Amino acid sequence: MLNLSGGLKLIKAFVADESGATAIEYALLASGIALFIISGVNSVGTKINSKFASIQTSLK
Repeated sequence: MLNLSGGLKLIKAFVADESGATAIEYALLASGIALFIISGVNSVGTKINSKFASIQTSLK
């Protein structure tokens, strides 16, 4: 006869394990923060680049 109780315990343990979900949540949070920082740096970089370009043309 086939013993199903061991398989059921394994499935229940797999469903109850939330360590993978926590790692995914941290990864999503870190990627959101990174996107926010990248967009901010890109915006500031564009403004600084245009400011240096105007300084360069005024020095010529």
